[in-house]
Amino acid sequence: MSVSAIKEKDYQAFRQFLESSSGIVLGDNKEYLVASRLGPLMADQGVSDLGELVERLRRPGGATLRAKVVEAMTTNETQWFRDGFPFRVLRERILPDFVERGQRSIRIWSAACSSGQEAYSISMTVDEFNQSGRGTIDAEILGTDIAPRMIEMARQGRYRASVARRGLTPERQQRFFREVGDDTWEVRPEVKRRTRFQVHNLLDSYASLGRFDIIFCRNVLIYFSTDSRRDIIQRMARVVRPGGWLIVGASESLAGYAADFEMKRLDGGVVYRRT
Repeated sequence: MSVSAIKEKDYQAFRQFLESSSGIVLGDNKEYLVASRLGPLMADQGVSDLGELVERLRRPGGATLRAKVVEAMTTNETQWFRDGFPFRVLRERILPDFVERGQRSIRIWSAACSSGQEAYSISMTVDEFNQSGRGTIDAEILGTDIAPRMIEMARQGRYRASVARRGLTPERQQRFFREVGDDTWEVRPEVKRRTRFQVHNLLDSYASLGRFDIIFCRNVLIYFSTDSRRDIIQRMARVVRPGGWLIVGASESLAGYAADFEMKRLDGGVVYRRT
């Protein structure tokens, strides 16, 4: 599918579908992105143009195709210990805070976890804290993502060697992974045991997820509309226990959305605490 072949009315109809089904807001003049992301899928499905794809997406029983389209349009950029600060502040400030309060068992939600690197990085951070002699935390970590293929990868916890090295020191790679085949590394069982993964759309209800002491929701809010962003933050506030924490991306701010959170500047960055 070429950019020039995309009709304006079909592009607008696709934008409406994408926002209503996933919350992702596709800006103006992003036809090139649609063409590059959906071209292979459309060829595989025998779809000739974007208009035909939109028509198929509207048909009853098109859930499988809708899921594939949303997954193709979702950015899955991730790496181990991405941006550094969130994991440093978790290890040095947040986990010690729970120990000081006498709370040794916590639940953590890694929202939009992609292929699992963030959730596993959190588990590794908990392990490092527990080995530091400053206390012991028993953590349950839930990773969710809208893309079923990403969740399956996360559950397996197996990565190409080049992926396993991205963002990891050699010491961490040796400590938290084991080599299981040619060019394949697997997260060790002691890291996996704290985690579980499930498919979840951030626009859907959070009731079945339970309550959390910490939520990581990083580098995903920027893709939502203002109204969807506000709704997500307000609903997250209802599932974070008082005194719990919300960690968003470095380029994301809760200004105007976070009446239930207090901004905290810690160790050169910003996190939010549930009031």
